[in-house]
Amino acid sequence: MSDELFEHETETTITREQAAAKLRALADALEKQNSIRVVQSGHDVTVRVGDTVDYELEVEVEPGGKSEIEVTLSW
Repeated sequence: MSDELFEHETETTITREQAAAKLRALADALEKQNSIRVVQSGHDVTVRVGDTVDYELEVEVEPGGKSEIEVTLSW
């Protein structure tokens, strides 16, 4: 990977089932491959994941029903 910072963010509306499938695929990659592959705008980046990670779960529930769950893994 080059010395340039690579950032990737995706935001889209999908079904709950599709979101679950994406989370399963991410979990499978973490467990079986120890890496995550991201392809965006001509960049193909493989992120190696350490054997131990810091895990953060943030839950926000706003009045009126809007909710958010944010999971952060860092190493």
